This record gives sequence, C-alpha cells and structure tokens, in this order.
Amino acid sequence: MKPNMRPVWIYLENGLFLEAKSFGAEGTAVGEIVFNTSMTGYQEIVTDPSYAGQFVTFTMPEIGNVGCNSEDMESSAAWCKGIIVRQYQPVPSNFRSEEPLHELLERFGVLGICEVDTRLLTKTLREEGSMMMIASTEIDDKERLARLLSDAPHISEINYIEAVSTKKSYIHKRGRYDAVNYRYGEPPEPKARIVAVDFGVKRNILNELTEAGMEVEVVPNSVEAGSLIERYRNGEIDGVFLSNGPGDPLILKEEQEKIRELIDAKVPLFGICLGHQLLSIAHGYETYKLKFGHHGGNHPVKNLSTGAVEITAQNHNYNVPEEVRDIAEVTHVNLFDGTIEGLRYKNGPVMSVQHHPEASPGPHESAYIFGDFLRMIER
Repeated sequence: MKPNMRPVWIYLENGLFLEAKSFGAEGTAVGEIVFNTSMTGYQEIVTDPSYAGQFVTFTMPEIGNVGCNSEDMESSAAWCKGIIVRQYQPVPSNFRSEEPLHELLERFGVLGICEVDTRLLTKTLREEGSMMMIASTEIDDKERLARLLSDAPHISEINYIEAVSTKKSYIHKRGRYDAVNYRYGEPPEPKARIVAVDFGVKRNILNELTEAGMEVEVVPNSVEAGSLIERYRNGEIDGVFLSNGPGDPLILKEEQEKIRELIDAKVPLFGICLGHQLLSIAHGYETYKLKFGHHGGNHPVKNLSTGAVEITAQNHNYNVPEEVRDIAEVTHVNLFDGTIEGLRYKNGPVMSVQHHPEASPGPHESAYIFGDFLRMIER
C-alpha cells in the first residue's frame, strides 16, 4: 500500500523553516539533524541504535527502491527520530523485499520526510554544524515549533543507552551473511569466549565477532565490572567487547567507571565507536564534538601499520583527542580530516577503532580488525 503523503513542517535551531511531505509515522519529534553519504543500506542505517535521537538526512537523492526485510535489521527496532530524503520510492523492486520502507517507519513511530532540498540541508550542516531540529505533521506554526524546540532537552543531555541496550543476556549464534546463498551462515568453532557489553550494538558486529572465532555473550549496559573481572580471572571469559551506541559519551559516568575497573584489572578490551570513545575517557582523555560528524560508507582511513588505505563505514559525532597519543599508539587515521580512527593502548591489552569494520552498510575492507582482537586475546 502506498503511503498517504501529508504535509510536514521542519524547523531548525538556526531558524530555517521548511514545508515538505511526510511518508512515515505521524506526530511531532525533536532530535539532532545529521547527514549520511551512504548510497545503499538505508534500512541498516534506520535500525542502527547509534542513530537514536537523530534525524538522518540522506544525500542519496532517491530512497526506498529495494524495500525492507527482516534479515537486514541491525537491531530489533528503528531508533532514529526520522529520516529526510529528496525523493521517496514507495514501490520497491527487489526479490528480498518484504515491505516498503514507509511501513517499517510507521511500525516503529519514525517520521519519514521527503520532497525537500536535501542538498540545502547538507550544505547548511557542513557550514554551520550539526544542530537540533523539530518536525511535525500536526503543527504548522513556525513560532510554536521554535518554542517547542527551545524547551526540549539537547541530545547531549539524554542517555539513550538505557533504551537501546538489551534487557537480558543472550548468546549470539549467527555468523557472516552469505551473499551467494542469501542467508546468514553458521559461525566457526569458537577459539575464545567474550562478553559484548551492549550500548546499542549492531547485529553485524556480533556476526563478525563470531565469524572471527569468538563465542559472544551479549549483556546489558548495566552489567557490573566486578562480575566481568571475576569471570575473566576464573577463566570463564577471555575478553570484553565495548559496543557502539548513541549520544554524548561524556554523560555516561557509570559506564566510564566500569571501564576503568576493567582496564585496571588488565581484562582484554576492544571497543568500536562509542566503546572507542569511552576507553579514551576512562583513560583520562575526554572526547570532543566534531562540527558535523562522520556518517557514511565512503571514508578513507589509513592503517599506519601496513600503509594500506581502507574505505570505511562511519557513524559518529564525537572524537578522541590528539593528546591520547601520550598513552596509546595510533593505528588508524582518517584521511578526510586527520582525526584518530584507531588505538592500541600501552598499559595493557586494549584496542579500539572509531570506524565500523563490520560495515552494514558499507565496504568490508576493515573486517580483519575482529581477527586482530582474537589474536590479542590469544597473546
């Protein structure tokens, strides 16, 4: 069924006021607006928990062509506040499609906005930086939208981890996707056992961890560091993975303290994205916010160990500071802006990367990093 296109009004905190068409859920939502340069994989982006609290503007001009399906979900729901596209295609054409994108958005209460100048929005964010916005299918008054936006909490004040983290522990049993046979494969026999602390983990990260040879137990963000340390010392687990996730890492005080305990206990640690940032903060080096962040599947990153340049998937607004070089070896750098993308700490078995080696969507040139974690554990 095609969506019932309705008017939707957008107000950005810089005063920009636009009218567009809505194709997703109805209602009013406030969030941070960012832009994503990926050309494919919109379903994976919409269901990535790291986008909680954000509106995602796609620079790809047409979205919806391939529909959505249950296998490409990166989590159990769609977490972003809304998506903004130039043109929406409501009739998908793909043999794997189970439903059109607008039905997925409606089911999870996510606004879909189209027939708007996404190039204008992207240029605005590049020039002025990421900012808060409000969108509504109910309110067309600019002044009222401005007041609601002004009264709403900023994304940096909201802890979205509590919402996106799993509530119960479980063992992840799925391996890498087989693009020839169109199914997820069985993972190999594990060589190590790890715990993945879920701050908003993507399913394909778990797939790659199991594919690299690790048995993965996913636990809530509320897990106590003491229990993980005891399990490590008893030989029940061999390491801990710290996942990606949404929001400003500086407000996650409890998570920072738990990670400090794990570092002091010399538990092997590996962090991706938010996990990478929290490891830096736990070592005493606070993160800072990028002007408009890195969101997309085409960011060149240089591996300083091999000299190879990898095209990577990225999704973050925050970065670790240059001063972290005092206590860690920089393993990867972003060739767009020179920011740090990978670290190996000198005080113990701790490694992290800012980009997403699991892709989904994006290239798979950095997938070897999961094997690096296993080799660090084995050493």
